[in-house]
Amino acid sequence: MSKTMERSENLRTRVGKYELGRVLGEGTFAKVKFGRNIETGQSVAIKILDKEKIFKDKLVDQIKREISTMKLVKHPNVVQLYEIMASKSKIYFVLEYVSGGELFNRIAEKRRLKEDEARKYFQQLINAVDFCHSHGVYHRDLKPENLLLDAQLNLKVSDFGLSALPQQLREDGLLHTTCGTPNYVAPEVIVHKGYDGAKADLWSCGVILFVLMAGYLPFDDSNLMNLYRKIHRADLRFPPWFSSGARKLITRILNPNPKLRMTIPQIKQDPWFKKGYTLPKFVEEKSNSLEDVNAVFDETSEEHLVAKIQEQKASKPAFFNAFELISLSKGLNLSGLFEKNQEVKQELHFTSKHPAPEIISKMEETAKPLGFNVQRQDYKMRLHGAETGRKGHLSVATEVFEVAPSLYMVEVKKAGGDTLEYHNFYQNFSRGLEDIVWKNEMEVENDLTT
Repeated sequence: MSKTMERSENLRTRVGKYELGRVLGEGTFAKVKFGRNIETGQSVAIKILDKEKIFKDKLVDQIKREISTMKLVKHPNVVQLYEIMASKSKIYFVLEYVSGGELFNRIAEKRRLKEDEARKYFQQLINAVDFCHSHGVYHRDLKPENLLLDAQLNLKVSDFGLSALPQQLREDGLLHTTCGTPNYVAPEVIVHKGYDGAKADLWSCGVILFVLMAGYLPFDDSNLMNLYRKIHRADLRFPPWFSSGARKLITRILNPNPKLRMTIPQIKQDPWFKKGYTLPKFVEEKSNSLEDVNAVFDETSEEHLVAKIQEQKASKPAFFNAFELISLSKGLNLSGLFEKNQEVKQELHFTSKHPAPEIISKMEETAKPLGFNVQRQDYKMRLHGAETGRKGHLSVATEVFEVAPSLYMVEVKKAGGDTLEYHNFYQNFSRGLEDIVWKNEMEVENDLTT
């Protein structure tokens, strides 16, 4: 086999020195994929933005602001931006990979957090927010969904898309753009009279602390005007398990009068907050140059302030982080059978030791007799049901990922249509794939005895 051919067969989708893996999240304007630095092996998250959409929706200033903010803020409790790259059609943020998921999910799993755990996250949040404010950065959309956890369950603030920098202050020294998530937004932000970004962020921190300990929002109503009235009154009703120290602190933070609201120095002197508190240890980096922020959008620039990269086509499956696979499995069993659970799941996984082209061909071969049209692109497939179901045509997305040499994981998820119809499809589909699904010794023995 020639060297050229060998290189071609080993090629995966790459952006610069990063190999792209599975999709971690997807929004209106961006997609986040798992990535791996092929030089160091470091795991990263790569946020991919479409330039055409950004220009069409007039988001250039917002994206520039997000890049500027993340380059300014280098703190252990903030998701780090490693580098920015651009092609003719895409912008790539190479970010710290945070594997522990959203803090919101941890609250949902536990219903509420114990006071000591809630205090630890609140201390880390205040550390991060204090650092941002000291650099003139105001987040303006703090909420549990924008707080991530790393492998050691340390908090990381993310998503600076709505952040504000000093140059956005008007002559009165205040911000005037109403933004944020209604349940977490400060009362002065709603009234359109200008607000102090630092004080508004602190209000959101107080709401977050309440949610961590209570498991529900302090101010909530399906009617937006009623919700705003509750926020303006700041009529707090604490659950009985809140300690008196926590109640006092939250009450002082959630003061509807921003002039009387607690400041960060006051919070750091509060007895409840100080329990077990340690200052973060890190070496503060000098502010990076912001010259490359404009270069991201400058197609005529010959300077290499931003890495102008060529996107390479995939001829191998995307890489799937083994730690993510463990989190999907029950215990540490990586046997790879479809999940046998009474609950109807919309996303299912199995593993196989068969070659990736064989897996994708077998899935196509199995889907067609079940009445599905198949569209293939590399190691992704979209299955479209020919018949109209209860909620339109059933649509199923599949993708093959490489976990390790000769071990692949397949993700099957409903992309559209009725969930019950998807469940019936999955049962028939899985039976047709039994020959390629990897079974461990215990499962083989069980099959022989049944």
